[in-house]
Amino acid sequence: MSSSDLAPAFLVAMDKLWDPNFRGSVVLMIHHDDEGAIGLVVNRVTDLPMASLCETFGLDWKGAADARVDWGGPVQPELGWMLLGEGGFDLPEVETVTEGIRFTRSNEVLRMVAQNPPRHVRMFLGYAGWGPGQLERELAQGAWLVAPVSPQLVFEGSMENLWDDVVR
Repeated sequence: MSSSDLAPAFLVAMDKLWDPNFRGSVVLMIHHDDEGAIGLVVNRVTDLPMASLCETFGLDWKGAADARVDWGGPVQPELGWMLLGEGGFDLPEVETVTEGIRFTRSNEVLRMVAQNPPRHVRMFLGYAGWGPGQLERELAQGAWLVAPVSPQLVFEGSMENLWDDVVR
């Protein structure tokens, strides 16, 4: 994937953004070019336990019992995305977003993660997507604030405070 000044970056939803899907959201931009953009909302957890998600694939979740799947965005909520920190799982299916953050949609990596979850892993259903020029128009209207990415905020930040932490 190619990138631009917007990927990797955080997009922080501002009050001018009227879409209720993104009110108060922080989006980690994974890809942006002339054909569109893809990101993951990183501050919305679901009620779905990781163990239940893994069970649908016939996998046993060996991680924390309270681990939950996150809501990545309104586009294709049936698709899963994983964010991983550094270390382990150095496979072709795992791509680098930025130093300290990698992503994949690989079922094989999900199997490996379920058996031996790394310290920094997050699973998302759905994603945020923009068509050609759409995100640029929203930025020009003041709907989003662009901020630098922080692996610490992605993997260790408080979901309740993430919007404020990124804005600061």
